[in-house]
Amino acid sequence: MIQKILFSQPQPATEHNPYSRLADQFDVQCDFYQFIHIEGLEAREFRQQRINPLDYTAVILNSRLGIEHYFRLCEEMRLNVPDSMHYYCSSEQVGLYLQKFIQYRKRKVFFPETGNKFEDLLPAMHRRPSEKYLMVVSDIHTNDQINMFAENGIHVTPAVMYRTVTTPWPADKPFDYDLIALFTPAGAKALQENFPEWQQGKTLIAAFGEGTIRALQEEGYRVDIEAGQGKEFASLPMAIADYLEKNA
Repeated sequence: MIQKILFSQPQPATEHNPYSRLADQFDVQCDFYQFIHIEGLEAREFRQQRINPLDYTAVILNSRLGIEHYFRLCEEMRLNVPDSMHYYCSSEQVGLYLQKFIQYRKRKVFFPETGNKFEDLLPAMHRRPSEKYLMVVSDIHTNDQINMFAENGIHVTPAVMYRTVTTPWPADKPFDYDLIALFTPAGAKALQENFPEWQQGKTLIAAFGEGTIRALQEEGYRVDIEAGQGKEFASLPMAIADYLEKNA
């Protein structure tokens, strides 16, 4: 019987959220603890990659974090990002976040008109064949997007600007959950690092996204509930609610 669920992410800021509805509907306790946190690389660490951001005419960005650490590192290295820099973003939300750092002009910020697929940026990229692309990534990343660009004749240089670090589990906090919900591959790694001797047993694990599912399986865990693109449910709360309803 499921009574306690742990979601590996920050607690929602408001009471009106799918987790509260889940708790009310099925009379379960929902706890939140972020297994991972982000640390930016220091300038001296970044220089070891032998990448000069000013050697590029365009930056590819897939998150607000990427934007923040790109401009932070440029400032720390005393690099003045030119007004002529182009920005290719994974979504409109990411693109609009650039307004915190640059004078926003549509002719130098590009994002997909619908959704968040980098493939939709290819027409804009092909119109600028002389562009040199730098892509901001974390230390934990796949080459899927970089390979996609390469297959379409666009060379992209990845630049690691921040890292994902395991957050230690508090020593005085019991780890006695009936279901653990993880959202990222890094979260799967953090689970193993925090509890190297832990045996899953009857504890259920819910995972969002194929990358997280693969990472959990590689760590030797059993994935009982799945959600994400291509799955029956788009979100973990929805998938967990379905499971609880069917196994009441």
